[in-house]
Amino acid sequence: MASLQQAKRWLPLEANPDVMNQFIWGLGVPEDQVEFNDVYGLDDELLLMVPKPVLAVLFLFPSSTQDEAGKVEDQEQASEKLSKELNANVYFLKQTVDNACGTIAVLHAIGNVNSRIKLAENSFLDRFFKSTARLDPFESAAFLEKDREMEDAHSLAATAGDTQASSVVNEHYVCFTCVDGELYELDGRKSKPLSHGPTSPHTLLQDAAKVIKGMIEKNPDSMNFNVMAMSQKQNGIAE
Repeated sequence: MASLQQAKRWLPLEANPDVMNQFIWGLGVPEDQVEFNDVYGLDDELLLMVPKPVLAVLFLFPSSTQDEAGKVEDQEQASEKLSKELNANVYFLKQTVDNACGTIAVLHAIGNVNSRIKLAENSFLDRFFKSTARLDPFESAAFLEKDREMEDAHSLAATAGDTQASSVVNEHYVCFTCVDGELYELDGRKSKPLSHGPTSPHTLLQDAAKVIKGMIEKNPDSMNFNVMAMSQKQNGIAE
C-alpha cells in the first residue's frame, strides 16, 4: 500500500464504524454532524436502512498482485503532470505510507465534502485541509507523512478495534464520493481519481453500490469485503 522507496509503515485501521467515528471526531469533525455506519448489504432494501444523506462511501476489499503492479506504475507518474489531469474540485492525495489507506480514504471522504460540514476551528483536519488546499497529490502526501499528530491519531485508532492490529494485511480501502455530479473512486495508490459517471448526493450510495458489486464479482472466492457510509446528521441525528 505504499511507494517502494518508502519504508514507513502504520498499523491498519479496522473496518469498524465506532473506530472510524472516534477517529474523525477526535480530529475535528463535530460529533453532531457526521458519523460512519455499516452498510449491511448492497441490495436496495438494505441500502434503504443506511442513514441519509450519505456524504461518502468507504470500501475495503482484498488487494491483489495486479493491484500492486498498478500501484508501482502509478508511483512513477510525475507529480506536475498528475496535478494538471485532476478535476480542480476533487480533493485527492497519494498514499506513500504502508497501511495508511484507511486514513487516506477518510481524508478523501471529508476533504471532498468539507463545504457541507463545519470542522472545528483550528482542529487537526481544519489545519490539514487549509495547509494542503493548494498542494498537488504528492505534496499533500508528503505533508501527511511528516505530520506526527496524524500518525499518533492513526496509531490510536488502529489499536482501538475489536481485532488485534497487524502490520501485515491484504486488504485496501478506497473512497467513493460525489463531486460536480460525478461519482469518483478515490484510491491513493492510483495516479488520479477515477470517474464512474453521473451521480448525485441523493443517489451516491446506490451508484457506489453498483460499482462495488462489480469489484466484488472480480473476487468471487473472497469474503474480505466491508462497506461503510459516512452520513451527515440532521439536527443531531442521522435520518
